[in-house]
Amino acid sequence: MSSKPLTGTKVFLMLVAFFGLVIGVNVTMMKLAIATLPGTEVDSPYAAGLTYDREISAAQDQAARKWKVNAHIERRNDGGAVVQVEARDAGGQPIAGLKFGGRLERPTDKRADFAVELTEAGIGLYRGDAASVAPGQWDLVIEGEARGTRVFLSRNRVILN
Repeated sequence: MSSKPLTGTKVFLMLVAFFGLVIGVNVTMMKLAIATLPGTEVDSPYAAGLTYDREISAAQDQAARKWKVNAHIERRNDGGAVVQVEARDAGGQPIAGLKFGGRLERPTDKRADFAVELTEAGIGLYRGDAASVAPGQWDLVIEGEARGTRVFLSRNRVILN
């Protein structure tokens, strides 16, 4: 039985190969993680911080209006979805003449987000189509504008099957 002796050079080469493999796998996983999910909610946190006070003021103004805005999303058989928004003022009267826009946002991947154009289908009733919506969790973001100023904003988590 002839076996080769374990030398210091062999041990050194095994250690270098082991740690080289571990470091290589770690670098590969890190690159893949950064490329798929950068971890940022906004492109510029500084700019978002500057607009924070305006967002608080807009939310207070929206609450003071006491509007009742109901958004509903329904899945169609062809894989798309219909978004319907019904807007009423504090007295329960339909609100006409607003410009509503919607977005379906993936909570985990901003690259899958897309806009839904809503048009006024009746007095206080706005509808839009979203073609080929993948199943899963989405954030339905509804924004309403009047005379170029945002007067309504809501974000709701929905699950589409």
